[in-house]
Amino acid sequence: MKQGLIHHIELYVSNLEKSSQFWGWLLEELGYSSFQEWDKGCSWKLGDSYLVFVQTEEKYLDIPYHRKRVGLNHLAFHASSREHVDALTEELKSRNVNVLYQKTHPFAGGPSHYAVYFEDPDRMKVELVAGSE
Repeated sequence: MKQGLIHHIELYVSNLEKSSQFWGWLLEELGYSSFQEWDKGCSWKLGDSYLVFVQTEEKYLDIPYHRKRVGLNHLAFHASSREHVDALTEELKSRNVNVLYQKTHPFAGGPSHYAVYFEDPDRMKVELVAGSE
């Protein structure tokens, strides 16, 4: 039964090229496949759900995204294991991605919550979590 499952999430981004490079790499590491591409957007799909990224129109770029404003705070994805979190953490660092909460990493979410938190090109917080083992 699909009722209640996420069909898709659409995110507007300030720079489609930067975002598609960032998200494409990450989502493909998590098992997503490229799904759609057009001049103002692209998407990646896993199972019956997909994520869409659309270039924000110039007239709406005056106020940048901030996760503490009304709206989306962050996206969280399952990792396959703690080792998967560790490997992607190292890859994020090698790509100069801003890894958050480094002083408490990988337990920033609590003693049984093994995760890495980081930011996309628009500073949207992303979480990759292995959970408790």
